[in-house]
Amino acid sequence: MTAPHPRLRRAITFPLGMAMATAFAFLPNLTAVAATDAPVATPATVSDGTTLSYVVNVRPGHGPSGIVKRAIERAGGTIVTSYDEIGVIVVHAADPDFARTIRRVPGVESAGNTRTAPLPAQSTADEGAPRALTAQELGDVHATGGQDPLEPLQWDLGAIKADQAHEKSLGSPKVTVAVIDTGVDDTHPDLAPNFDRKASVNCVSGKPDTTDGAWRPTAEESPHGTHVAGEIAAAKNGIGVTGVAPGVKVAGIKVGTTDAFFYVEAVVCGFVWAAEHGVDVTNNSYYTDPWYFNCTTDPDQKALVDAVGRATRYAERKGVVNVAAAGNSRYDLAADEITDPASPNDGTPGDRVIDPSECLDLPTQLPGVVTVASTGAKDLKSSFSNYGLGVIDIAAPGGDTTAYQPPASPATNGAILGPLPGGTWGYMAGTSMASPHVAGVAALIKSTHPHASAALVKALLYAEADATPCTDPYDINGDGKVDAVCEGARNYNGFYGVGIANALAAVTR
Repeated sequence: MTAPHPRLRRAITFPLGMAMATAFAFLPNLTAVAATDAPVATPATVSDGTTLSYVVNVRPGHGPSGIVKRAIERAGGTIVTSYDEIGVIVVHAADPDFARTIRRVPGVESAGNTRTAPLPAQSTADEGAPRALTAQELGDVHATGGQDPLEPLQWDLGAIKADQAHEKSLGSPKVTVAVIDTGVDDTHPDLAPNFDRKASVNCVSGKPDTTDGAWRPTAEESPHGTHVAGEIAAAKNGIGVTGVAPGVKVAGIKVGTTDAFFYVEAVVCGFVWAAEHGVDVTNNSYYTDPWYFNCTTDPDQKALVDAVGRATRYAERKGVVNVAAAGNSRYDLAADEITDPASPNDGTPGDRVIDPSECLDLPTQLPGVVTVASTGAKDLKSSFSNYGLGVIDIAAPGGDTTAYQPPASPATNGAILGPLPGGTWGYMAGTSMASPHVAGVAALIKSTHPHASAALVKALLYAEADATPCTDPYDINGDGKVDAVCEGARNYNGFYGVGIANALAAVTR
C-alpha cells in the first residue's frame, strides 16, 4: 500500500470459490489508521517537468472562453475534455506552475492539480487473501423456499428488512443504480440479468469511453465495484446471492485506475455521465485521491472540491440521488480537528492536522450527498466506521469482525457476502458495503414512487429509517475502554444519523 489505509471504503476482502462464500474471519485491527513518523506531506507539484492532470473551473454553461483556451495553451496545457454544463475543464500540463498561472486568468474561478504523481499513478494492492469454500462448508448451507442459494448467509438483508420487502416488491427495472467504482463484471451470473449497458462507461481518463465492456475490471484490478453492484441488484434468479433491490437495473461507471486510484477528473466524468444517462441513484464507496480530505483553504484542493461539488449538484438537479460511504478510519468527522496521515497517497504522505468543517472527504461530505455509516450484525456501529453528529445521514450493514458482532445462525461471517468477478462470491466489510445497502433502499423508494424527485427520495429514505439511539457507552471490543463517543438523540445522532435504512418501508409507504 502507498497509504496507511485503503482508498476504497472497505476493510478487507475474502474471495470465494465458484459456488459459495468462505467463513474466513477478518482481524479487528485491519482498518486502524495509525499515526506515522512520515515527513509532512509534500506540496502538490512536480518540479521535473512530468505531466500532471488539472481541473480548471470556469463559469458553468458557456464552455471555456477564447481567453481561457489561449491561456491554457500558452501555459503549456492541453485540454483533454470540457464539461461545459458545470464549467469544469480537464487539462494535462507539465509546468509545475500551471495551476498558479492559470488561476490569474480572467474567467478562471479555480484551478488545481488532481494528483501528485506523474501520469499514470503509482501502484498499490488490495488487502486480504483468497480462500475457497470447502465442500463441507458448501454442504452446510441450505436455502429455504424462495431463497437464492447463498441467501441464508446474508444476515444483512434481514437487518434492513429487505427479505420482507422482497415479498412485496423486488424493485422496478425502470430504475437504474450506477456504481461509480473500480468497474463491474456484467458477465457475472448474478449481475447479467439486471445490467444496464447503455448507462455504463469507463471514465478513468476523465472523458467517457463507451467501448463495449470498458466498464469491466481486468483480472488484475479490484473486485470492489462488482461486489458493490451485487449488494445493490444481484438478481433473484436461483443463483448465488440476492441484492437489496434485485429487480432494478445496475450500471457500471468505472473511475478507478488499474491501481485503484480515484482521481477527480474521473469522478467528475462519472457524475456527469450518470446525470445525462437516466441514472436514478449513484453509489460512491471511495474517496477521491490523492487527498483524504481536500482543504478549501488550499487553492489546489479547493479546485477539486469545486469540480466534484459542481458534478454532484448537477447530477442531483437531473434527479440523481448520490449515496456515499463515510469511511473506515474511526474518525469523528464532527471533531474540531483530525490528523490525516495518508495524504497525498500517490506521493509522500505525512501527518497533517485538518479541520473537517473546511477540509472535505469527497464526495462523502459534499452538500446533498447521502453519507452512510456502517453497522454490524448486532446493529451496532461497526468498529471501523467513521461517525459524527451532523455528518452521518443514515446507517446500514457494512459488517464487522465476528469477534465483535457475530451474526445469528446460519450465517457464520460478520462481513457482507456478494459477487466477485469471474463468477465467484466473497465477503467484504466496510462502509463500502454499507453505502450500497442504502443505494438499494433508495432504488426501492424510486420504484415505489417513480415520479419522486431526488429531494423527495432522500426525504423518504430518512423518514422511513428505523431510529437507532446512541450506543452509550460504545466499548465494541469489551476491554472496558470507550472506543467512540456518540452524540445526539434517538432520532438523529452521530453513529446512525436518522437510523438504520428500512427496505420494507421503502416498498410499503
